[in-house]
Amino acid sequence: MNKFKIPTIDILKISEFCKTKLTEATAETIHWIAVIVIHASTIPTLLAVMSGLTDKLPSIDLVLFTWAGLSLMFIRASILKDMLNIVTIGFGFIVHAIIMALILFK
Repeated sequence: MNKFKIPTIDILKISEFCKTKLTEATAETIHWIAVIVIHASTIPTLLAVMSGLTDKLPSIDLVLFTWAGLSLMFIRASILKDMLNIVTIGFGFIVHAIIMALILFK
């Protein structure tokens, strides 16, 4: 009569976790990082214009396509009720709007 229970590793449960939860978490993390990178695409140029290092603004098509893509991602996040992406994209829009307003009213 053994009083000690030997723990067993259930390979099927580990495999199922990796296929479902871990994959989903990784995909969501990559999506969140992508949103930040897209927001950051115009920030260096806008900051250079604000500081007077250059007078060349980013091309309008770059800004329009970036904002259009982010708007679509924001709509997707709103439909899915993905609060992390809603907050991240919303905050990025606010920062971009503030920087552009500072450039415009300088």
